[in-house]
Amino acid sequence: MTCQVIVLNGGSSSGKSTLAKALQVELAGYWLRLGVDTLIEAAPPRLFAVGDGLDLGSDGSVTPGPAFAAVEDQWMQGVAAVAAAGGRVIVEDNFVSGPDAQRRWREALAGVPTAWVGVRCPAVVAAERERARGDRVEGMAARQAEAVHRGIDYDFEVDTSVADGSTMAASVRERLRLLAHHAGARPEER
Repeated sequence: MTCQVIVLNGGSSSGKSTLAKALQVELAGYWLRLGVDTLIEAAPPRLFAVGDGLDLGSDGSVTPGPAFAAVEDQWMQGVAAVAAAGGRVIVEDNFVSGPDAQRRWREALAGVPTAWVGVRCPAVVAAERERARGDRVEGMAARQAEAVHRGIDYDFEVDTSVADGSTMAASVRERLRLLAHHAGARPEER
């Protein structure tokens, strides 16, 4: 099994983008980096209506409504179509919808070899990164640091507070190699 999609799930300012960019350098072939921020930047302003779209609270809360979920499902199907056409994709997401987000991704990516990676970062570190970035509502990183991981199943997890992006990417590359080897092993060898 060769991985076609890598889903990085982590809270805001957890280091997903830094890791994804480093993976583009570290991994063989060409990998597209697509994330929930890509979707949010492309969305029309009316998709951020309270109660129906994506509510970005002044306290850092993020509440997806049914209209946002519908557009997000379309986006997930689009990412899956890129992979089905032979593209390799690194998805940067934060599962604010919890296990439902992973379920929807699994449905969209059915039949596509996918690795699920938890991108963790202590809330205090993520909050400091958030302050340094200056482009997020304060409190978002701390709120999401653990919440986006509850009930999610991963192939493996990384902690971006312990190493730089290229070191993390090399570690992820090795873990992907081991996953591929394990998937290709005969049942008695697993």
